[in-house]
Amino acid sequence: MNTPFIYLDYNASTPNDPRVVDAMLPFLTNHYGNPSSIHSQGIKAKESIEKARKQVANLLDASPNEIVFTSGGTESNNYAIIGTAISNKEKGNHIITSSVEHPAVIEVCKYLETQGFKITYVDVNKNGIVDVKELEKAILPETILITIMHANNEVGSIQPIKEIGEIAKQHGIIFHTDAAQSVGKIATNVKELNVDLLTIAGHKIYAPKGIGALYIKKGITLSKLMHGAGHEFNKRPGTENVMQIVGLGKACEITNQEFNENTSQMRKMRDYLLVQLNSLNFDSIVNGDVSRSLPNTLNMSFKNIDANTVINELRNKVALSAGSACHSGTANLSNVLKATLSDYNYANGTFRFSVGKNTTKQEIDDAIIHFKKAFEKLKLTKLNYH
Repeated sequence: MNTPFIYLDYNASTPNDPRVVDAMLPFLTNHYGNPSSIHSQGIKAKESIEKARKQVANLLDASPNEIVFTSGGTESNNYAIIGTAISNKEKGNHIITSSVEHPAVIEVCKYLETQGFKITYVDVNKNGIVDVKELEKAILPETILITIMHANNEVGSIQPIKEIGEIAKQHGIIFHTDAAQSVGKIATNVKELNVDLLTIAGHKIYAPKGIGALYIKKGITLSKLMHGAGHEFNKRPGTENVMQIVGLGKACEITNQEFNENTSQMRKMRDYLLVQLNSLNFDSIVNGDVSRSLPNTLNMSFKNIDANTVINELRNKVALSAGSACHSGTANLSNVLKATLSDYNYANGTFRFSVGKNTTKQEIDDAIIHFKKAFEKLKLTKLNYH
C-alpha cells in the first residue's frame, strides 16, 4: 500500500489554504471587473482590494494606506531597496545588509554596487545571528539604508530586528526587513519591530504564488521601479491582480486569527521531529540555535550522508530541502551554513526540515521510517568542501 506523500518543505512554499481558495474563486468566475472602472463590477473589485489591504494591515498593525501589493517577496525587496537607494542618493550611497540574506536582497545589493552604491555585508555568528554592535560600527555618514531579514530561510535564525530598528532610527537611516519567512510564524508588528519597510510573500502563508505586499511606513518615499498609471497610491502601476490580492488578504486574516494555535502546533511538530531524528542514532549536529529560530524550522547535518541523494531517493515520498548545492562532487555551502556549521565533514548531509500548520505526528513518524531506510540503503559519499 502506498503511503501518503509527506510535505516537510514549508519554507519553500505552502499549499493554498482551502479558505483562501474559496475567497478567490468568485474573482476567477463572476467578479471580473477592472478595479479602476466605476461600474458595479469595477466597484466590487475595488472594494475587495481595499478589504484585503485592511486584512494585511491588521496582521502587521499597520494602516491600510501603508500597504502596497506586489507580485511577491522578490518584487517587494527590489522595490524597498532600489526605491530607497534612488530616492535617497543625494543623501548618501551606502547600504548595510547581512551576508546571509536571501538572493532577493543580496542580488539587488550587488546590482546597486554596479550603480555606484557601496554595500557593507555584515557577518553572522555561529548561530546565524547578526551582531548588533558590529552592524552599528558599519554605519557611515552616507548610510541611507539598512536591510536585514527578519528570519533566515535556511536555519531559521531570528534576527534582532527591534534593536537594529532602534539604531537605524537613532541615526536617521531607513530600515527594511525581509519578513517573507517570518510572517505567520513569529510576531511581525511593524511598530514593535521599528521597521520602515517590511516584505511579505503570499506563498509562504498559504496564499498563492505571485502575490506579495510591501509595508511602507507613512512618510517614507520610494522611487518607483515601474511607470504607468496611478495604481496602488501611485506607487506600483498596473491593473491589480484582484483574485490573488483577495487570496493574500484572506490568508493574512486567517494567520492573524489562528496565530497562537498555529505557531504552537508548528513548534510541537518541529521539536518532535528533532527527537525522532536523534533517535535514529546517526552522527548528526543541529545548525543554528533552535531556541532562537523559527518555530517550524530545523536544519540538521548528518555525517557521511549525501543529502541530495537521499532527497532524490525519497522524492515521491517526502519533500524537504538539502542544505548545500552539490555540483561535480563538491558541496557549495551557503554563507549561513559556513557560519553555523561546526564541522564541514557534515556539510554534504545537511537537510532543512520545515513543518507547517497542518503537519501531523503521524506524518513525522512515517517520514522517519523513510529517512532510516534511505540512510541505510544508500552508499556513503565523501565530497570535497569549500
